[in-house]
Order: sequence, then C-alpha cells, then structure tokens
Amino acid sequence: MTGAARPLDGIRVLEMGQLLAGPFAGCVLGYFGAEVIKVEPPRGDPIRGWRVVRDGTSLWWASLGRNKKSVTLDLQSPRGRELAKALAAKSDVLIENFRPGTMEKWGMGPAELKALNPELIVARVSGYGQTGPYSAQPGFASVCEGFAGFRYLNGVPGSAPVRPNISMGDTLAGLHAVLGVLLALTARLRRKAPAGQVVDVAIYESVFNMLEGVVPEYDGAGVVREPSGSTITGIVPTNTYRCADGRYVVVGGNGDSIYQRLMRAMGRPEMAEDPRFATNTKRVENEREIDLAISAWTGANASAKVLEVLREADVPNGPIYSVADMMVDPHFNARGMFETVSVAGKPLKIPAIPPLLGETPGRTEAPGPRLGAHTDEVLQQVLGLSERERAELRAAGAI
Repeated sequence: MTGAARPLDGIRVLEMGQLLAGPFAGCVLGYFGAEVIKVEPPRGDPIRGWRVVRDGTSLWWASLGRNKKSVTLDLQSPRGRELAKALAAKSDVLIENFRPGTMEKWGMGPAELKALNPELIVARVSGYGQTGPYSAQPGFASVCEGFAGFRYLNGVPGSAPVRPNISMGDTLAGLHAVLGVLLALTARLRRKAPAGQVVDVAIYESVFNMLEGVVPEYDGAGVVREPSGSTITGIVPTNTYRCADGRYVVVGGNGDSIYQRLMRAMGRPEMAEDPRFATNTKRVENEREIDLAISAWTGANASAKVLEVLREADVPNGPIYSVADMMVDPHFNARGMFETVSVAGKPLKIPAIPPLLGETPGRTEAPGPRLGAHTDEVLQQVLGLSERERAELRAAGAI
C-alpha cells in the first residue's frame, strides 16, 4: 500500500528533543504521516554517533531519524531561538525533552508558545515531570526505572536488580508522549479542549504505569511484590526453561486446563490429575515441585522438540529469540516487521513500527537524514526566508 494515506497526514510536528524519549515519539508520529521537523544543534543529535557506527553515522540513526526533516539551529543564540519560535507558530505539535525550565529560559515556555499559536500541542518529556519536588532533577531512563519500582521487581532474589539492555524507560515515555499527543489532537478536533494544551510526560510515571497490581496489593493487603527471577509472582507455571541443546524456552501453563494439557504432553498424567495442582492457588503452594518436573522434561529434549510438543498440545510456549533469530523467522517477516532502506547506497533493515492499520498504514519513506539536510527547504518553504537571509543566518552561526 505504498503511497496510501496515513492518519497523521497534514500534521506538522516540531521535534526539539535529543537522544531517545522525545525523538522516539517523533519517529512514531512521522511513521504514521506527520511532517516531523527535527531541530538539531549544529553538532547534531548525539545518537548519530552512538553504539554501532558505519560510514560515520550510527546505524540506529537510520531507524530513529526516519521520515524526519533535519534542521540545524543553535538554540543558544537569540536568532536560533527566534527561528524555533517561528517554526512553533506554524506547527500543530511541539515535542521537547529538555530539563524542566529550559524552554522557559529560552522564552519558549507554554505561555509564550500559546501566545504565538493557541492551537499548539506541547508535549514535554522529562524524568520527573514539570511539577513536584523532584522536577528539576536530571532523570535518565536508568534512574527513573529504579525510582518507579521496576528495577526493584526485575532480577533474582538476593542479587542486585537487573537492568534490561535497552533504555526501556525512554521508549515507554516516548509512547506515552505519542498517546498524549493523539488524545490532545482528538480533543482539539472535537473541540473538547479550548485549543492546544500541554502534554506532561514523566519517564518515571511511564514506567510506573506498567506496575499492574503492585499498588493495590500493597495498600489493600500490605504485600510488597519482590523480584522473582524468570517467574512471575502468584502465577504457576510460567517460567523459562533450559533445554538439552542449551537453548531456553518460555512455557506458560498457568490456566487449569492448560496445566493439565502440559503435564500430559510431558508424559506426567499423574501430575495432571493430582488435586494438589488443580488450581492456580494450589500450584503456587507447590511451585518448586512443578518447576522441577518441567525442567527435567525440557532438559532431556532439544528446544525444537519441546516447542513442537507444546504447540501440538495447545500450551502457550515460545523460544527466547536473539535479533538474528527474529530476522529469519517467517512470522516476523510475514507480518512485515522489517523494512529495507538505503543508507549511503547500502541496504539496511530497520524495524517497522506497529500497530498495523488496515486502511491507513504507517511506513518508512526515508532513513534518518544527514545533519541539516532540510534546513534550507524548511526555512524557505515554512518560514519564507530567502537565500540571502539564510546565508546571513549561516554567517551568524544561527543555523
């Protein structure tokens, strides 16, 4: 459906953040049709040089910077800030993830922006939010994941909390920013809000939003959920098991009938019928015995065999995939989870962005652009600046 309409066609987003949370929000909005103008400092977004670099630019940038127009502005200079304000005046959405107070210091706080553009939606992403006693503190994803309670739960009892090898808090905050922007756009469309509004996203709150029943369980019963390794508290069996070939599989047999099918598939019908394991509550009381039985069975069989047997028994199961496994898996490919772009004349696969929309699907039009590739285009077409005016701005170091 190349060229099909996308849901955010005609929406202009001014992205002023760097690194991950704000730019990921811009990436998602751009994938679904928004015109995303990314404001970068003259040295560029640091992610251009992070992790694996090829031909001078990180491979990650091709994905995170997709579908964006790169405009270089020196926001430390008055003229650079004037240009940013002018772009905000002609945008539908502004995304920023600076430390609270920075935009106000630049004369670009919500009040100033509202005066310029009453319809503007301002999405602000920060570690702790725009208000509260901790709002001024720097908040990276790693710190906020701990503050929000996730790191306490994630790990093995008695060991140091484990960090996932991704900046999960930033990505969750980016997704919450997208949600907030879409809600604000809907309110604006239906005239449920006076005009534009501020979307205040905190990284720690985005992680906090994932804690399921942790809060009511503590308040109602005084229960503090503890780390539980590769299991999940209060649901049995659901765990990760090592197979004879050294690979791991995930088995989720925590429904009563599913548990019975699992045991029969393993050749343990006596455990399927044992009243000690008839309900989840009873299985939790006997978790160790059940896990030992499953571990013994998986440890005696290759992972492919384990997965085949469990699929035939209709027991939820799956492998632990690396990215190399995903790239060759037929389901990932049938669902279109990889897109190929050309970067410096070389093909590169980057991930598609769900959800899949039947009539107005998102798509990658172009990989992350070179630094400042669209500065002249945007300043001319959006702000009407002449070639002479742009040359003067370059000479002054504003762009």
